[in-house]
Amino acid sequence: MCGRKIIKAKVREYASMFDVLNVPEIVPNYNVAPTQQVPVVRLKTEEKKREMVMFKWGLIPAWAKDPAIGSRMINARADTVAEKPAFREAFRRRRCLMVADGFYEWQKTNGKKQPYFIGMKDESPFAFAGLWELWEDPFMGPIESCALITTDANDIVRPIHDRMPVILEPKSYEKWLDPDMKDSGRLQELLVPLPAEQMKTYPVSTMVNKVENNCPELLAPVEISATTSAPPRGLFE
Repeated sequence: MCGRKIIKAKVREYASMFDVLNVPEIVPNYNVAPTQQVPVVRLKTEEKKREMVMFKWGLIPAWAKDPAIGSRMINARADTVAEKPAFREAFRRRRCLMVADGFYEWQKTNGKKQPYFIGMKDESPFAFAGLWELWEDPFMGPIESCALITTDANDIVRPIHDRMPVILEPKSYEKWLDPDMKDSGRLQELLVPLPAEQMKTYPVSTMVNKVENNCPELLAPVEISATTSAPPRGLFE
């Protein structure tokens, strides 16, 4: 499960890391929630070049009668993404990179939920394995939307939650974006947990619980009470 993420709008770094010439106007968002716009990288098939665009987070299948279904389609499971009707066509033909600078997850302890920031140890941007879809309505017009793929948690995330987003290694970007790559087995090989040693995590304020709160202070580490279970390994690495 992943329901919140961070976009710091590092435009130049995004352009370099994801090999795109043009980056859309991006406003920093320290508490991105489903249904909001997020930066996505996809391959323009005609030109075989990457482009970065803004999509709605929450995939709306082409066959959907109501776009509201997207609010329930923010994540796809790696083990079922190739078969689920909502995601299987996008998995075959419309894969993308969902850009992020971190994400939040909540640890359930003693009847409470403690939020944690999770990101790269070197604080670099990264990409979730994503899917995108185009939904068209004669009255509302076209809506492009996306969802990220989740897998089993690695050692650093598992104490917080049993699942985590698939974070792709840069060497896998080309294969993941290639629309001619339709070998489900080879694609599934990419849908694995990122090695824990590349990541860090630490507890943050419950201010992040409210979507309305959106400021850099949400990323500040906080101390957790002695009654809370021990923090994950690598807390302040």
